[in-house]
Amino acid sequence: MIRHRPLGRGHAYQHEPDQRVPVLPVAGEPIELRATTRGEDAPPIVELDAGGVRTELVMEPAPVSDGSAPRSNEGHLAAAANGRVAPGLTAWRVAVSPLPAGTRLRYRFRTASGRRTGVHRVTVAGWVADAGRLTIEGPADRLVPGSVEWLVADGAAHRLRFALTLAPGSHVVGFGERFDRVDQAGCRPDAVVFEQYKAQGGRTYLPVPFAIVVPPGVPGDAAGDETGEAGWGFHVRTGARTWYDVGATQPDRLAVEVALDSTAAADLTVAVYPGSPRAVLRAFLDEIGAPAVPPDWTYRPWISGNEWNTQARVRQEVQRSLDEGVPVGVLVIEAWADESTFTIWRDAQYAVHTDGAPHRLADFTFPADGAWPDPKGMVDWLHANGVRLLLWQIPLIKARQPAASQARADQDALIARGFAVREADGRPYRNRGWWFPGSVLPDWTNPDARAWWLAKRRYLVEELGVDGFKTDGGEHAWGDELRYADGSRGVTGNNRWANAFPAAYHELLRATGREDGLTFSRAGFTGAGSTPAHWAGDEDSTWEAYRASVTAGITAGASGVFTWGWDLAGFSGEIPDAELYLRSAAMAAFCPIMQLHSEYNHHRVPSRDRTPWNIAERHGDPRVLSTYRAFARLREALVPYLVEEGRRAVAERVPLMRGLWFDWPDDPAVWAHPFQYLLGDRLLVAPVVEPGATTWPVYLPAGTWVDAWTGETLDGGRVVERSVPLDRIPVFRRGSEPDPRLDAIREA
Repeated sequence: MIRHRPLGRGHAYQHEPDQRVPVLPVAGEPIELRATTRGEDAPPIVELDAGGVRTELVMEPAPVSDGSAPRSNEGHLAAAANGRVAPGLTAWRVAVSPLPAGTRLRYRFRTASGRRTGVHRVTVAGWVADAGRLTIEGPADRLVPGSVEWLVADGAAHRLRFALTLAPGSHVVGFGERFDRVDQAGCRPDAVVFEQYKAQGGRTYLPVPFAIVVPPGVPGDAAGDETGEAGWGFHVRTGARTWYDVGATQPDRLAVEVALDSTAAADLTVAVYPGSPRAVLRAFLDEIGAPAVPPDWTYRPWISGNEWNTQARVRQEVQRSLDEGVPVGVLVIEAWADESTFTIWRDAQYAVHTDGAPHRLADFTFPADGAWPDPKGMVDWLHANGVRLLLWQIPLIKARQPAASQARADQDALIARGFAVREADGRPYRNRGWWFPGSVLPDWTNPDARAWWLAKRRYLVEELGVDGFKTDGGEHAWGDELRYADGSRGVTGNNRWANAFPAAYHELLRATGREDGLTFSRAGFTGAGSTPAHWAGDEDSTWEAYRASVTAGITAGASGVFTWGWDLAGFSGEIPDAELYLRSAAMAAFCPIMQLHSEYNHHRVPSRDRTPWNIAERHGDPRVLSTYRAFARLREALVPYLVEEGRRAVAERVPLMRGLWFDWPDDPAVWAHPFQYLLGDRLLVAPVVEPGATTWPVYLPAGTWVDAWTGETLDGGRVVERSVPLDRIPVFRRGSEPDPRLDAIREA
């Protein structure tokens, strides 16, 4: 056997052992052809025709993985074979010398035993100065003259690159939710929806091709002065992947490269917005649509755990919270469904609808000894105790289901009716990633597919009273060649698919009269804030992950996602120590969403739940529970402030959680304190993000500040040291005017 897949799997960061590298060869750059064999010991031969010149190249053994392979991770979501050759296969590669633009390549692979692949064809692309239209909407002098180039093959443009002028020393924030740093100056980020399980680094679930530029010396809301050029920002209006060089190669240039749909017109518009960070974000959101205002209950404390997979366990944990006096306003149940349909409660008895038609509540019998003996009674009990409920959802139908199962009937219906995302040849796309591999995905751009999918979940909202959904896993669409019902291809449709997923569920909530319903998503793209809320994805319980999560919240807000949270202290691996847990809880009490969550650990003992009582019991430290209780109660008291400030944030188009540079762009000192942020207009929050701290430096920008805990008034424009026992996080009230909404902090 010999196999070669020219396009690979569509993995954003990894080259496969049997693909062409790069997929589209570029003039003057090396080409590598890769293949895998089974049962062949001798090196395969590549029969190559390059522009009419025929040669035979002998392949050589390839290493197990290359430098682009993703990091390995522990846990139930870890990839089994990322960047590695499957057992029994041998990987081979051969280099092809750089070729001129326009060279037509024809090649196939031959083994010593006589096996051959089909013939593969590709034309070498070249960069040219004029093959499409780039429109700069806004100050056109921001475009660097002569920087525009198009990558063309066979008369079609596949990529565009250009550069924008950048004042050396500028700070650049945005590009979506970022985990590595707030200021991307000197970096090379890209923007593509991608699921990196833990330790995201430069990768992100929620990219946005938008950024805010704050040049050195930029004044607040003025147009500029003699000390520095005016601030500005930009939005690349595309659904495709983009790449950036933010002054890393040339300090005075912000280089941009954009993937293009080679089957569509080679037109691209870049909006350039002059002004302060506030003005730039306001202009961007006025263009794409403002974030939605979440329901008021969003701001109450959230709890969940992946091992809370029975009605008895859910009730036990919620009751424990109530008994301990720890407020809880929202519960997320992830492991509720049969893990096949994601519409039917585990252990429920019912008749399979072989045509894929939806069920109603009356169709189910819930055994008394089953996992969920009375879902409706459970929901009613939660509501009676003031707790809202979200259920977990995954946007796919798992592969390899039993023939007589509802999941198989649903899969067959999805495929037969043309409701699935498709390959280029019309076959249903099968998930190429490591999480639920081989599953089929609904095509959200098909109204009939969307209606069919939502109808199967309607009873959960309409009859059970579920308040919303955790819309997890929006990163499954891989490959530029995919096809969508609206005529788009994967190159522009895959990123947008991540937004269309929660948007569909909001359609369901509205249709069932739940205007106060909510989705809680991990992935997204431009405009993701229109379907709140979002969380920062999967992290270990480490200080490094804690810092990355704070960074994610600040950058998500700067990119238009205002209702944001994270799994406080991390959800995966060994539990955090008491210090990390309480520092994280303190920060979470002062961010848009306060949530604790824990990963499935097969019910091993001791428990890895992130509840404060479990952390306290595991560490033998009762102050964990009492301190967490105090922060959760404080959070409850802050809900009126958060509700009002959340609405103001949307109305004024400014993040609820925002870096200090939003309000003080002309103060260079704010950049030395990247973990500090404003929460609404009145609170400055300075999380303690290093272990062992007894005091913590806080930078107070110009103005009057009041220590929210002590009432002490201080002048800004300086760093102050605060004592930080584990029950304190530095928080300051902006201005000397009293604010009854914040009195609870001093009273805590």
